[in-house]
Amino acid sequence: MILKTYTRIFTNDAEATLRVLRPLHAGEPHLRFRFDPWDLIGIGDILVVGGTDEALAPIRGSLGPWIVTDIDETRATLVAAGAEIIRDIAPVPTGRMMYARHPDGATVEYVQWTPELIEQLIEGPRRAGTLASQM
Repeated sequence: MILKTYTRIFTNDAEATLRVLRPLHAGEPHLRFRFDPWDLIGIGDILVVGGTDEALAPIRGSLGPWIVTDIDETRATLVAAGAEIIRDIAPVPTGRMMYARHPDGATVEYVQWTPELIEQLIEGPRRAGTLASQM
């Protein structure tokens, strides 16, 4: 059900954060877009979330995003396990997302990417890795 997880870094200066992360990852971000009021940048397994302190405050204590295969199925599984949906499924530039509070109190953002993003960032690299290991 979970395809990929990110660790978030909340920052008031996304470019300064990227100056540290680029050499650590030996590469450039694979994902970059604006989702007002935040700048979202994926590099490796890190999601840089840039914005003002005020803009970051509502999500600063949350985990994720956790990329899932089917957000409707994930929602049902979470509710059955006693989680509370605190922001229901909604469209976002990368697909569909929601926030859930787990029974232990952890708040997690779940995202179902578009088929194009799954192909580009999960399936394509997975196939390439399989091919490389067969050589």
